Amino acid sequence: MIDANLLIIGCALVTFIPRLIPAIFVEKLNFSRDVEKFLNLIPYTALAALICPGVLTVDSQLWYIGLIGAIIAACLAWKKVPLGAIVIVTVVVLIAVYSIVPFF
Repeated sequence: MIDANLLIIGCALVTFIPRLIPAIFVEKLNFSRDVEKFLNLIPYTALAALICPGVLTVDSQLWYIGLIGAIIAACLAWKKVPLGAIVIVTVVVLIAVYSIVPFF
């Protein structure tokens, strides 16, 4: 049990320290406008890298279901619909699509 606790603490430190060091020193650095723009876009690209594989692997038999949901959510987000409404509308439409698909 002690070994497991030490392992958890060690893993936490190994993960925390590399994240802490840049956070401390990044405020002291002055980046150009282009680098600043690049750094601001990293969270969006990381989110896209996480979401895109999931969209295409929602249902192995009906691969287009995730794509339909992503397109609906993207269109609603483009129109600046509130996030809660985007989730509700997307879920309702996908439930409708899932209920209609067996008839085809």
